[in-house]
Amino acid sequence: MKTLLLGAALLCAGAAQAADTMKMAVTTSFHNSGLSDVLLPAIQEDLDLEVQLLVVGTGQALKLGRAGDVDAILVHSRAAEEKFLEEGFGTHRTEIMYNDFVFIGPASDPAKIADDASAAEALKDIAEAQAAFVSRGDDSGTHKKELSLWASAEQNVDGFGDWYNAVGAGMGAALNTASGMNAYILSDRASWLNFGNKGDLALLYSGDPVLFNQYAYLPVNPELHGHVKSDLVEKLEGWLVSDRAKELINGYEINGEKLFVFNAE
Repeated sequence: MKTLLLGAALLCAGAAQAADTMKMAVTTSFHNSGLSDVLLPAIQEDLDLEVQLLVVGTGQALKLGRAGDVDAILVHSRAAEEKFLEEGFGTHRTEIMYNDFVFIGPASDPAKIADDASAAEALKDIAEAQAAFVSRGDDSGTHKKELSLWASAEQNVDGFGDWYNAVGAGMGAALNTASGMNAYILSDRASWLNFGNKGDLALLYSGDPVLFNQYAYLPVNPELHGHVKSDLVEKLEGWLVSDRAKELINGYEINGEKLFVFNAE
């Protein structure tokens, strides 16, 4: 009888634990920045909520949301997010924080982009020099941004030679490839600052307003996927826009440099 009671108690405990667990798809850049290691323990402590992360590119995160494989997503590609909402797969979009994209490259800067006046000019110089360039090539938010920047610079990636390397990898792996090749790459600032294998690479160009990088939270639509834990999704959203989240996000630094700026309203 004691064994049966203990088993029942364990089942109840397991059910209670499951009720306080949700899945969220997040970008590799968010995870590689190290911010998730700061936020998740605080969420667990404050809400008694375990957030299980699926770390993928923005494109894959949106696919997981469409399929109902996660309860919410945290991504950074506004056009793709708005399409997701228009198609009815998400209920709304809440902006949480931002940082910026930066151009990383060999410290010697063979394409001479450091003094360029715009991101478009930097990319034109890289293409003209046919300097080695690593693209994530993974349909992530960073990859989508990179392609839009090439298009704005009137450059067609389909016509590039073997100096352009699409690796189909996350931000950390792509940065490792760029380090090994001593190549240029577009990165979010947070991932770059948290990257430990910089080699001869350096941050060469930043500051163009087009490099603004907004992160947003999108709950998956429970009308399409009835198993979505809307109560926990709402609970997490309330925390992500709170003063507690603001303090942690704005206070997260590496070597005295801030990685994200909280801008939830």
